[in-house]
Amino acid sequence: MSRLIYFYTKDSLEKVSFNPDLFTKELRKAMRNLLPYEMEHLKNWLNFYTSKKPELKKCLIVVKD
Repeated sequence: MSRLIYFYTKDSLEKVSFNPDLFTKELRKAMRNLLPYEMEHLKNWLNFYTSKKPELKKCLIVVKD
């Protein structure tokens, strides 16, 4: 069941990636809802995804805290 939340989170982040503020807000929600090992997977995916979208790199500070 939690795997579904992980995929839902990734889809949500992709949909709001046009706006860094919304992207940051979704990242904060993900941090509350995902399990620790899922957050590790999400961090890896975020590094890959934001490599193509440099305007979102600054949003990753939320995850590093």
